[in-house]
Amino acid sequence: MKIKRKIIEIDESRCNGCNQCASACAEGAIEIADGKARIVKEIYCDGLGACIGECPEGALTIVEREADDFDAEAVEVHLKNQKATITTPEQFLACGCPSTHMQILTPGSSTKDWPADDKATPSALTHWPVQIRLVPPGAPFLKGAHLLVAADCTPVAYPDFHKDFLRDRAVLIGCPKFDDTAEYINKFRDIFLSAEIKGITILIMEVPCCSQLPLIIREGMALSGKDIPAEVVVVSARGEIIRRESLSV
Repeated sequence: MKIKRKIIEIDESRCNGCNQCASACAEGAIEIADGKARIVKEIYCDGLGACIGECPEGALTIVEREADDFDAEAVEVHLKNQKATITTPEQFLACGCPSTHMQILTPGSSTKDWPADDKATPSALTHWPVQIRLVPPGAPFLKGAHLLVAADCTPVAYPDFHKDFLRDRAVLIGCPKFDDTAEYINKFRDIFLSAEIKGITILIMEVPCCSQLPLIIREGMALSGKDIPAEVVVVSARGEIIRRESLSV
C-alpha cells in the first residue's frame, strides 16, 4: 500500500558506484547495479537516512512522496535471503562486514617528510579494502590515482614497501596464481574505463606465477582502449629489486 512518507532518493548522475551507501544500509534497501546505487524495493527503505552521511558525492537525499509503506517483516526475510545468496567477495561489501567496509584513511604523517629512523616510518595506506576482488571500479580513492598493483607476497618480501612503493598511491593486492584471471582482467578494464588512472606500478616477485600479473594489467588496458604509463618492478625472495621495466599495451 502506498502512503506519503519519507524515503531515500538517489541522484544517479552524481553516484560513482562506490557502494558505501549499500554497506551502511542495515535493511539492505540499496544495491549497486550497472555501477549505480539503486533502491531494491521501497518496502525495504525506512527513510531514516543512515546511508546519507556515507555518500562521498552527495547523491543521496531524503524526500517525502508517495511510496510503498516500510515493511519490517519483509526486510527480515530479505536480509536472510541476501545472506544465503552471497557467493562472491564483492557481495560482502554490501552486507556491512567490517573487514570489507570501504574506508578512506589518513596516513600516519606527511608522506613528503619521512623520518630517517626506519622504525618510525608510518603507514602510507590511504584506503580500504585493498584486495583486487573487493575494490569496486567506482571507488572514490581510484579517481585520478596512480595505482600500485602488488602481488600479495611483495609487502612481506620487500622491507620498505610503504616508503618506496605505497606512499601517494592507491594499492590493489592479489595473487595471479590462486585468483581468477578473467575476473581480474574485467575488473581492471572497468577501473581503467571509469577512474582516469594516471599511472601504474606493478610490483611482483621473481617467481614464474607472478609474471601473469603484468599480462592481466596489459589485457585490461587493451580491453578498455587505454594506454596508461606502467612500470613492472620485480623483487627477489630476499627482498631486493632485481629488475624494472616498462609495460606497454
